[in-house]
Amino acid sequence: MTLILTHSDIIGLIDRTEIYDAVERAHADLATGAATNPGPSSMALPNGGNAIPMVAAGSGSSSVKLLSDMPANAARGLPTQRSTVLIASADTGECEALLDGRAITAIRTAAASAVASAYLSRQNSAILGLVGAGTLAVEHTRAIARVRGIEKVLVWSRSRSTVESYRSAIEDLQLAVEYAESPRAVVTGADILCTLTPSKDPIVLGDWFHPGLHVNAVGAPPRADHREIDSAGMKVARVIVDSTATTLAKSGDALMAIADGSITSADLAVELGHVIVGKARGRQSEDQVTLFDSVGIGLQDLVGARTLITRARERGVGTEVDMSA
Repeated sequence: MTLILTHSDIIGLIDRTEIYDAVERAHADLATGAATNPGPSSMALPNGGNAIPMVAAGSGSSSVKLLSDMPANAARGLPTQRSTVLIASADTGECEALLDGRAITAIRTAAASAVASAYLSRQNSAILGLVGAGTLAVEHTRAIARVRGIEKVLVWSRSRSTVESYRSAIEDLQLAVEYAESPRAVVTGADILCTLTPSKDPIVLGDWFHPGLHVNAVGAPPRADHREIDSAGMKVARVIVDSTATTLAKSGDALMAIADGSITSADLAVELGHVIVGKARGRQSEDQVTLFDSVGIGLQDLVGARTLITRARERGVGTEVDMSA
């Protein structure tokens, strides 16, 4: 039987701490070879969009998330990215589940940034900076507040109303939230910075980085001509990636810095999993600037989906369909 989980099913089931633990283990498994995550391909669509199959194998399953990156949807008032996750048994090949990808993607993305912050940021980091104040900002705040003693959040968005919505959404965390007048004000005041915008042109400059800063570069869509961090920022920071193959296929932040000679592909060789299992050092000094280039990998979707499948079947949530009938 194939389990189908809708967005509302997933919202009712998801446990953020469980997702964090699963993502941390997944990156460790990728580093040791217990899981695989090939670099993604991209298929151009007639309307200017791209279909990106993100495949992975591990935890007794294989998976594909079909990510549809549809820039033209913005003019239609529709999401520019949509995704569906398919999980199959690695033993029999049976389709175990189909899941809507929206909530899984947001929460596993924040979990990955929190894992990176736990391993790369200074332990006394207390001020979280957010460039962007949407759903990803809410999820990142919740995730990072679990691994660092965050006391204050500096947040910037082009819309003050978005910041107020963000403030309401994290009110239960009882954090001081301060509206910043510019991205630069966020960067210069933060211990941990998260960039969470779909920017095409750099919205954060390396000249603003200060000693000891940790950056999670998250928001840019998977397009080679989009980036949030300029080349100077990629050059000055110690860059850690989620997957080198994925970064070289999808990260505009990295690809444009390589193209202008600021960095080389060798600067992208250290993956988060390498740091977790001790194969490489993360932060090398208190004053070093670290940067996690979070492009997003299919293995994160796989392990997130596995936790949801288990919880759904324990609770009788979702729709079971006999695909072979």
